Amino acid sequence: MAVPKRRTSKRKKRARNTHKTAPAVAIQQCPRCQAPKRPHHVCAECGYYAGKQRVAAKEA
Repeated sequence: MAVPKRRTSKRKKRARNTHKTAPAVAIQQCPRCQAPKRPHHVCAECGYYAGKQRVAAKEA
């Protein structure tokens, strides 16, 4: 079995792992009230999804 000859430095280890970051959260505008929301989620402001009221609207 192969054994590393030298210890991997923090710099090498971090350079190797730079692509392992979490993806950015996608945000889009609600077509009804223009509030920011996540795609394929019910709008927190107006409660609409796919043109229909799914949950009660949040009180202002």
